Amino acid sequence: MANGLNKVMLLGNLGKDPDIQVLDSAVKKASFSLATSETYRDKEGARVDKVEWHNIVVWRGLAETAEKYLHKGSKIYLEGKIRTRNYQDQTGATRYITEIVGDSFIMLDRKEDNGDGFASNASVESKSKMAAPAFTPMNNDPFVSNDPLNTPISSPDEDLPF
Repeated sequence: MANGLNKVMLLGNLGKDPDIQVLDSAVKKASFSLATSETYRDKEGARVDKVEWHNIVVWRGLAETAEKYLHKGSKIYLEGKIRTRNYQDQTGATRYITEIVGDSFIMLDRKEDNGDGFASNASVESKSKMAAPAFTPMNNDPFVSNDPLNTPISSPDEDLPF
């Protein structure tokens, strides 16, 4: 296998406001922590809540959006990839840090009225990762196609060769 898959999907809350940096080339970087949690029962049947903290980094347009709209406690769904990097600390020791480099995120907090009378959630993706919009049928009819014109598909009993 020549290629692998490095895909992370997280749903959680920001642990702090995004830390914004502007690099020499005027590229923005936003860093923040994201808490995910799970609940399970231990051997004795007691409920256990486990929280995992993730270091998140987003770049360019995503960083600008994070700067404008995200804050401590914001609930988001984030997709990205795991990266581990190393650096030398002040004592000369090599340190390693694992981060999630975000490709896209969806803000799940209720958005305030945006001027057009509607309150909605917002989705943001890196421009290099923009996908074509998905269309879904307006009804659950299995003989209606998934295209935006809702063109009917022939019945399974029609045009069979036997």
